[in-house]
Amino acid sequence: MAVAVTEAALPPVVLFLPAHNEDATVAEVIERVPAEVYGHPVHCVVVDDGSVDSTARVATTAGADVVTLGRHAGLGAAVRAGLAEGVARGAAAVAFCDADGEYAPEQLDRVVAPILAGEADYVVGSRFRGRIERMHSHRRFGNRVLTWALARAVGHPITDGQSGYRALSADAAASARIAHDFNYAQVLTLDLLAQGFRYTEVPISYQFRQYGQSYVRLIPYLCAVVPTMWRELQTRGWKPAERQSSTTWARKPARASSQRARSS
Repeated sequence: MAVAVTEAALPPVVLFLPAHNEDATVAEVIERVPAEVYGHPVHCVVVDDGSVDSTARVATTAGADVVTLGRHAGLGAAVRAGLAEGVARGAAAVAFCDADGEYAPEQLDRVVAPILAGEADYVVGSRFRGRIERMHSHRRFGNRVLTWALARAVGHPITDGQSGYRALSADAAASARIAHDFNYAQVLTLDLLAQGFRYTEVPISYQFRQYGQSYVRLIPYLCAVVPTMWRELQTRGWKPAERQSSTTWARKPARASSQRARSS
């Protein structure tokens, strides 16, 4: 006998916020996280990356669950911990965005929609396909250079290789390998595409942070990221593939997610 699936039975969507000394903004971001998307309850988790301010306390008061790394390990380590937390919670999709207010948590639905519809395993919110209110010229330049290099390496028209708003299917989150603690952006994409997970982008909005300071400094960032990208390419045996024109793409035959949720 068929059993009807009710909305209450749907697995959660986990949105985690990597945070390091973000007590000025984290509460507002948490308060803007939707309670549900397409009938899936949303669990908001803050991954506290060794903050020395009151980030963890403020996040808890605002209603988020907090995972504490205990020391400042780096953004890559925080994302790794957040993905593991989403997998442990049995999430239908695991998404993440920054806790500094640069990305809109209200747009969670558009970022996870291709995953919940069974159309993609890895979704990147593209600022350059959406709306950018403000971005420093050196940040824009660095983004363009690294995105070009990433797109050239995988043979696909990626438009925002450094976006901080992404979502993964349960399988992709469980399989993801982040090669270093400093950052995750390029190596996560290289890793998941090498494994055959389906990739797509959706347009998102972006505004420059109003409080605190970004850890990104162009030259140190390039010095840390580029060698790791190169090692990942060599390790995975990547060679520039034939350029694709589709917005949804997999390097190998599409690998279906083990969990399929209803589409919008």
